[in-house]
Amino acid sequence: MQDIVRVRSIAQIAGHPIHPMLVPIPIACFIGALLTDIAYLVSAEIMWADFSAWLLVVGVVFGVLAAIAGLTDFLGNRLVRAQTPAWPHLIGNVLAMILATINALIHTRDAWTSVWPWGLVLSVLTVLILPVTGWLGWAMVYRYGVGVAR
Repeated sequence: MQDIVRVRSIAQIAGHPIHPMLVPIPIACFIGALLTDIAYLVSAEIMWADFSAWLLVVGVVFGVLAAIAGLTDFLGNRLVRAQTPAWPHLIGNVLAMILATINALIHTRDAWTSVWPWGLVLSVLTVLILPVTGWLGWAMVYRYGVGVAR
């Protein structure tokens, strides 16, 4: 088994990296938005379209905060940038955030046009990116020791 070179996180609170603390919030919100988009399409109940819009806004806000913390680590430590999954992780998450932001803007329209077809398509695309970037992020932690204190 290879020795892991530990790469400490720059954006941290009391030794705990901020980026992985924030990431679950936008993930849950973007998955929730997809589920509520589907619920709206099945039921035509406006409440579900409203939930989607709010989930997207919260997801984008916390996604930006997570991105700031992640970018601080990425730009602040050349050892992070040197890890194999670092660049695809960054690019995938930027793409997911762009899609989610456009989706949040689309969800400002009336219920039907906010969900069908582009709201649903953007929700699906965003959610499909998340397992890939999540896998890359966990590889950085578990395989390369990024953000591991000891």
